[in-house]
Amino acid sequence: MTKENIHNDPYKLAGVDIEAGNDLVHKIKADVKSTSNSSVLGNIGGFAGMYKLPIGIENPVLVACTDGVGTKVALAQEYNKLDNIGQDLVAMCVNDLITSGAVPLFFLDYFASSKLKINDTALVIKSIASACKASDCALLGGETAEMPDHYIGNNFDLAGFSVGCVEEKMIIDGSSIEDGDVIIGVESSGPHSNGYSLIRKILNESNLTDIKKSELAEDLLVPTNLYTSLTKKILDEFNIKGMAHITGGGITENIPRIVPDDLQVEIYKDEWDLPRIFNWIKDTGNINITDMYKIFNCGIGYVFIVSKDESNKLRHAISNEGFGSYLIGGISKKTNKEDLIYI
Repeated sequence: MTKENIHNDPYKLAGVDIEAGNDLVHKIKADVKSTSNSSVLGNIGGFAGMYKLPIGIENPVLVACTDGVGTKVALAQEYNKLDNIGQDLVAMCVNDLITSGAVPLFFLDYFASSKLKINDTALVIKSIASACKASDCALLGGETAEMPDHYIGNNFDLAGFSVGCVEEKMIIDGSSIEDGDVIIGVESSGPHSNGYSLIRKILNESNLTDIKKSELAEDLLVPTNLYTSLTKKILDEFNIKGMAHITGGGITENIPRIVPDDLQVEIYKDEWDLPRIFNWIKDTGNINITDMYKIFNCGIGYVFIVSKDESNKLRHAISNEGFGSYLIGGISKKTNKEDLIYI
């Protein structure tokens, strides 16, 4: 574009490049299309996405979730590692959705930045599309927005929105959980997408060399596990009474959310070892273990609650799907005001 043409483009003078947005749509079309299935109607470029409900469900109930990646985005930008951040976005949404017994149908993303960098944005959306395919859901649409002076420098933010479906009589809400049931924890891949404001503070204030910080950042930027295919397999074979995704609030707050009020959660804290990355966070940040359990997943990304007699078979099935698991706790009658106790 010539200097004269630039001055004839008032929106570009204000910091918004419409042509870049069009170029991005062209660049991501193939990735988005690769997630489509027979339920998707229409093509990318319309004003709304359309999706047919699955057939064969007598009383379909739609389940919807929204979430973001938080300041893990800032760490990914700082160390120029954006290729997996889209999986974090999808995982933080669909891992919530599946706790009800629903299967994901489609996903939408929102990408907002100070200035649209086409290659970086395309890399993120490619990761989103890949995670959608792994979760057997369609990337139905999304939105990109340039907001100069609102976002500073090269900052951007991500938000995701997922919709799933479950047969009404198959909804899992924790109401069947009873005294004597056990809690099986599935391994996380790291901090997932929680606690990164604290993690970044600890990392920046540490005495590590820049090279060591970069190496540690690689571990901290491992993407959030997707538990969708695992959960679908488990629900086909076991009577699961409750599930929880361990996100913000850590183990302490997330598991009690699905347990009836007259019961309490007992966590056997010695049944699994705190992974190395969490020990580094705890020791370097001088964080006591009680706060660690409240802030981070501490190595447990997802939990199933089942009757005790199914626990061994369940753990074997989880192992067959490539995940480690632990018997991390049990359910008992509430004996005090606490919803969760560590023993």
